[in-house]
Amino acid sequence: MDTVDRKTRSKIMSSVGQKDTGPEKLLRSSLHAEGLRYRLHARELPGSPDLVFPRYQSIVFVHGCYWHSHGCYRSTVPKTRRDFWERKFGDNRERDKRNVALLRREGWRVMIVWECALVGKSAFPPGEAPKRVAAWLEGSEPYGELPKRAVDAVP
Repeated sequence: MDTVDRKTRSKIMSSVGQKDTGPEKLLRSSLHAEGLRYRLHARELPGSPDLVFPRYQSIVFVHGCYWHSHGCYRSTVPKTRRDFWERKFGDNRERDKRNVALLRREGWRVMIVWECALVGKSAFPPGEAPKRVAAWLEGSEPYGELPKRAVDAVP
């Protein structure tokens, strides 16, 4: 049972930010310290990617495990209005797949960095995630994830 009424819960959930999240800022500052430069939230690209590395023709999304249904311990489904939330999370996953496909067709390489790779009990040791992102940027793989998605992988 929810501890607040439906209207209050809706207001709380709608106020959750979509950009400049804690995990995103953590990764950005680490990558900047590594000497990597990027553009933020390019609205002209599908999905308004969190980080755009034009030099590498690469995109990095920092996905919250909850909102994008990663499948890790952070991606629970609320017990109230379960059908609504399952549909919402499913729509988010479909949108993510569509955006990745559009970016790939435009010639971009795409990496997803999951929140749980950066913060929490399953996070990589400090400095490890940005090193892995930097290594991916220097490589030629068209798609990467950090860590791998636990459910319904994105191509």
